[in-house]
Amino acid sequence: MVKNPKILSIVLAGGEGTRLMPLTRDRAKPAVPFGGVFRLIDFPLSNLVNSGYMQTVVLTQYKSHSLDRHISTVWRFSPLLGNYVSPVPAQQRLGKHWYLGSADAIYQTVNIIEDVQPDIVVIVGADHVYRMDFQQMVQQHIDSGAEFTVAGIRQPISQSNQFGVIEVDPEHPNMIKSFQEKPETTTGLPDDPNSILASMGNYVANTDALFEALALDEKAEDTKHDMGGDIAPYFAARGEAGVYDFNSNEIPGATPTDHAYWRDVGTLKQFYDAHMDLISYVPEFNLYNTEWPIYTLSGNLPPAKFVHAGHDRLGHATDSIVSPGVIVSGGEVHHSVLSPNVRIHSWSQVVDSILFDGVVINRRARVYKAILDKNVVLTENSTVGIDTEHDLARGFTVTPEGITVVPKGTVVDD
Repeated sequence: MVKNPKILSIVLAGGEGTRLMPLTRDRAKPAVPFGGVFRLIDFPLSNLVNSGYMQTVVLTQYKSHSLDRHISTVWRFSPLLGNYVSPVPAQQRLGKHWYLGSADAIYQTVNIIEDVQPDIVVIVGADHVYRMDFQQMVQQHIDSGAEFTVAGIRQPISQSNQFGVIEVDPEHPNMIKSFQEKPETTTGLPDDPNSILASMGNYVANTDALFEALALDEKAEDTKHDMGGDIAPYFAARGEAGVYDFNSNEIPGATPTDHAYWRDVGTLKQFYDAHMDLISYVPEFNLYNTEWPIYTLSGNLPPAKFVHAGHDRLGHATDSIVSPGVIVSGGEVHHSVLSPNVRIHSWSQVVDSILFDGVVINRRARVYKAILDKNVVLTENSTVGIDTEHDLARGFTVTPEGITVVPKGTVVDD
């Protein structure tokens, strides 16, 4: 391996995101808003940029218009030094079919990798919330001599069917002994039987070895063309797969609370819980770490504004994130996340909720434990999250945990 290898980053952003419906009804999963002003795609792209990797392609597929627009307007680099973030839609280069899986997505864009001629390819997912310095993972990959390295994080054994599960070689703790993709049952770690080492969906690969593996996978019959389900086990079976322990990743400005924070936000409950992490008194994930910023552009908006301070009408927000352009006019907001241009009118209440851009809560309306998508309007005295049967009757999604989700552009009129 050369001393200063050339790196190309690939972000897998083609997932359909069906478990996040109705939030993904009109947008790709990586384009879903998060944390007030961000979109999910901003987290992996910020990590790559902060790691010093400035040549990135983003592979898109489903409902990609808003994602492509966000990347092209926000993630624009000067071409002077050859830096770019480039969205690449599914092109059906190798047949009349869309991406058959994450491995097939990369195989169908081999021409782009060949044009860049990198020594190493860094492959990351687009729907997780975390901070990570990929340079540290790449350095371990080089030092270990592995052809393919998987980033791993400890998770409860009860969630093994949601992740790729890594078994480490006891004699070589940086190498993978076996890799199982989402097994129904598995054994725990030797030092913690209740935990597993789960794949984060982030990979580092030597380019030549990756090409060979993808070409073999494309011709195989018993394959799902998946990076975790097929490519990682291929390298593990050959003794060429390394594992990088995410817990060893050191981020400038990180606190003991948010060190090694990583959340999969693939379900409505996970998405909701990750938002609640942001507004904890000591946040589980600190958006305010300026030494490793999460980048985005939230538009040319004025500051948030709070009006009315009478004894019977007080515009205020507590334990909440309030984005630019928000006006809280005599209403009450508690333990919630308000995205840009939200309007909270007099005597209304918003509690334990997530409001996307442009939501309007009119007078005396109440919202409890809900996710309101973009441009939802509650008329006067209307409610969401108060009566589950009423919410279901109106066609809203209600999770088993009692989180009510209202689709984009809905007018809620009781």
